[in-house]
Amino acid sequence: MSAAVSVIQLTDANFQAEVLECSTPVLVDVWATWCGPCRLMAPLMDWAAEEYAGRLTVGKLEADPNPSSRDRMQVQGLPALLLFKDGQEIARHEGAMAKSQLQGFLDAQL
Repeated sequence: MSAAVSVIQLTDANFQAEVLECSTPVLVDVWATWCGPCRLMAPLMDWAAEEYAGRLTVGKLEADPNPSSRDRMQVQGLPALLLFKDGQEIARHEGAMAKSQLQGFLDAQL
C-alpha cells in the first residue's frame, strides 16, 4: 500500500515557492475555519491529491491568517478553488462542489 499523498499547507510565506514556482499544476483551496462549506470540501482535497498524484499538487490556504495571498488572488467567496499552472491562474471556482463537479473541473484543465 502506497503512502497517502498529502495536501500542502500553504501560507503567505511559502505561496511563491509552493504554487507560483511549482513545476506541476497546483490546486489551491482557500478556506476558513468558520466556513461550513469549506469543511465539506476538505475530504475532497485529500481525494484530489491522491487521485491526481503526479499530475497535480493540492494545497490549502487558510484565508484569515494569510491576507496577502488571499488578496493577491482577489478571493471573494469561500471556499475558493484556484488552479495554477506555470505560476498563472488558469481556472477558478468559488463555492462548494460535489466530487463529480470537482473531477470535471480538474479534468477540463489537466
